Formats: sequence, C-alpha cells, structure tokens
Amino acid sequence: MSVRYQLVIDCADPDRQARFWAAALRYVLAPAPAGFATWNDYYRDLGLPEDELPEGADRISDPAGEGPAIWFNAVAEAKAVKNRMHIDIHAGGERSDPFEERKRRVDAEARRLVGLGATQTVVMQQDGLDHYAVGMKDPEGNEFDIN
Repeated sequence: MSVRYQLVIDCADPDRQARFWAAALRYVLAPAPAGFATWNDYYRDLGLPEDELPEGADRISDPAGEGPAIWFNAVAEAKAVKNRMHIDIHAGGERSDPFEERKRRVDAEARRLVGLGATQTVVMQQDGLDHYAVGMKDPEGNEFDIN
C-alpha cells in the first residue's frame, strides 16, 4: 500500500511560491481543512502564535486529487546550494510523439513559466539522444526541469 505524503518546500515568501507553483503545475491554492474558514483559523486552532501565521497562501493541491499536496514553509535562511531533489514537469508529451513536437511543447512551457517568474538556465539536448529538456529556476532559485 502506498503512503500518503506532502511535499514541503522551504522558502522566504510562501505566498509568491505557492502562486507560482500552483500556476506551473496547474494546481490550486489549497482549500482550508473541513470546519475552518481559512488556513490561519486552522493554524490558530493548532496553537500557532499570531506572529507566526503566514500572510497569504502557503499550500497548494492538485484539483484532481492525484498529485501530492505541497506546503511552502517560511524559513529565515536563504537557499545556498543546489537542490538535492527537484521537480520534473512533463510537458513534452509521449515519447511516441515526434521529437520536434515534444521540443516545441517544452519550449512553450518554458516561456510560459518565465512569464510567471521562473528563469531558464540551460537547454539539455545531446545529438543522437531522443531527449530534450530545459533547466529552470523558480522565483527563489530552486532548480526544476521541463521535459
């Protein structure tokens, strides 16, 4: 049996990160738990002090309920080293799709995410390999790939 889990991403600005990744992954800002009007009402119920409540959104979820929930945890320290884990966004389609069509889709998605605040860092393509990907960074510098 699989285990239910949530992905946690440390960041400086949870609201900005939540909104970027919701758009990037086609997720939604996560609704508050049942019985609570807002996440902050839920956090207060847990006993979190007022000065530690987030301003704005800090959670996103897959509207279809298939992908993991993602929580953006506010931390004081800045990102300092390369990620040890990263997200791959599969935008190219199936491997059976023509290579040039997959490449066009990946490039279109990279442009869309740049428009949302991401930075393109590298194009990953090697002659003779049927693989194309674009390396990116989110608004706080976390690495991810589009393929």
